[in-house]
Amino acid sequence: MNALQIFLPCAAGVEGFLADEVRAITGVGPEDVLTGRGGVLVRAMWRDALLLNLHSRLAQRVLVELSFTEYRNENDLYRAASEVAWEIWFSPKETFKIEVTAQHSPLTSLNFAALRVKDAIADRFRAKRNGVRPSVETHHPDVRVHMHLTTDSCTLYIDTTGEALFKRGWREDKGDAPLKETLAAAMIAATGWNPHGSNPQPLYDPCCGSGTVVIEAAQIARKIPAGILRRFAFEKLVPFQKHVWEAMLDEAEAQILDESPVPIYGSDVSHRMVDFAQRNAERAGVGQTLQLRGGDALQRMPPCEQPGVMLLNPPYGERIAAAGSAGRNAAERMGVVERAGRETAQTEDGVDFFDQLAAHWKKHYSGWQAWLLTPDLKLPGKMRLKETRRTPMWNGPIECRLFRFDLIKGAVKPRKDESAQRPSDEG
Repeated sequence: MNALQIFLPCAAGVEGFLADEVRAITGVGPEDVLTGRGGVLVRAMWRDALLLNLHSRLAQRVLVELSFTEYRNENDLYRAASEVAWEIWFSPKETFKIEVTAQHSPLTSLNFAALRVKDAIADRFRAKRNGVRPSVETHHPDVRVHMHLTTDSCTLYIDTTGEALFKRGWREDKGDAPLKETLAAAMIAATGWNPHGSNPQPLYDPCCGSGTVVIEAAQIARKIPAGILRRFAFEKLVPFQKHVWEAMLDEAEAQILDESPVPIYGSDVSHRMVDFAQRNAERAGVGQTLQLRGGDALQRMPPCEQPGVMLLNPPYGERIAAAGSAGRNAAERMGVVERAGRETAQTEDGVDFFDQLAAHWKKHYSGWQAWLLTPDLKLPGKMRLKETRRTPMWNGPIECRLFRFDLIKGAVKPRKDESAQRPSDEG
């Protein structure tokens, strides 16, 4: 098969990290990788599409571009889809579904646009296969066709992934607001943490929840592919060759390390969540790699003598609410927040917890890097810490920043208003 145009969508802010990952996985040159808003386009081979599905931790999907045309109406979409050789990608035995995304499309109905593309695919199969056509299945299709519309252009893709890539196959136990695996991997990439470098550092998540960050880190340290436990849509496409795929899996499994080069730690105020993390870690093949325990982030001492990287996504009210409390009254939403653990907040806006956390870090975590993902863009000021880096990231619909703090031993400076309110020694 000739070189393909492969598009890998990702969360906003992750594009640069994904481009680096794509080059590392495929070995293509920088001239073959184009970074855009919301994803990366790479010129590569069919084999690379399989490798990207298996190894990518940052992409949401691996889409092969089949058509790019201009359009003005639904008839143009029908014509564009009719010209694609769908029969070289799947057979009438497979079910399929059309999925549509759009940016400023002038069409009044995206559902009707999808229907026209579906008709074009069915009609082409009828013409090519003596009247036989594949069936539509909207819930669990064998094949997903993606159509992306702009103001005047239509791009058609075939999806080689199936279920989104963040579904690694190991997370069955989760809390109220679980972090997506792809975002956890993006957080790790942003820190530059490299367990295989010349100076590997330990990694610690003191608010680990169900373990997403530390499990991703442990798999990276052990060189366990992100997709090793799951199936992919490309296994039902015509170009798929089982023996080639099995050879790829054998090669990947041969690279897996028995142990991590560095220790990886996680803790959480909720012992229930630590149990979840342990079970998830065991399913992910890193149950013996992680050191997990219960404990309050405001009291937990460094897990080792060597300073390392702290990476955390502490629960916060907005994130808990976005995870399923829409429509609840204020008391019910607060109950969700309180059940998430002490790390959610001590006051309405969370200042107390983060204030205490900063003081604890300054006192006990000298030499560590602390990376904290939060939607509160003013959090460094509340913590009275100066960030050395801030990386924009999106947690679903929530705009966040990943702040880096280089921790130096010493007391946190009191706020001016606090100093003014303290009673004097006189009198």
